[in-house]
Amino acid sequence: MSEWRFLTNHAVVLSYISIHPRITGRELSGAIGITERATRKIIADLLQAGYISKDLEGRRNRYHINPDLPLRHPALEETAVGYLLEILGWKKRGRPHKAK
Repeated sequence: MSEWRFLTNHAVVLSYISIHPRITGRELSGAIGITERATRKIIADLLQAGYISKDLEGRRNRYHINPDLPLRHPALEETAVGYLLEILGWKKRGRPHKAK
């Protein structure tokens, strides 16, 4: 029987970034068990879609979550991604999302 999961790699990467906003691509790939290349592609997808933004802090990036965007599934498009992230352990911080 094939192995399946409830969350896609995109959801897991977004969840980790929401909890660890200064995590590197290498650290993230090691934590979730996918290649660094796949991790960076997912981060690029999330940046392009507006789910995250990033600022440079020293030599590292700090990621910010846009919790108001809808989940990317037709049956769930009225649910904001922030609700899912809160269920997965994200604590919304006081600093507002910065659009780029």
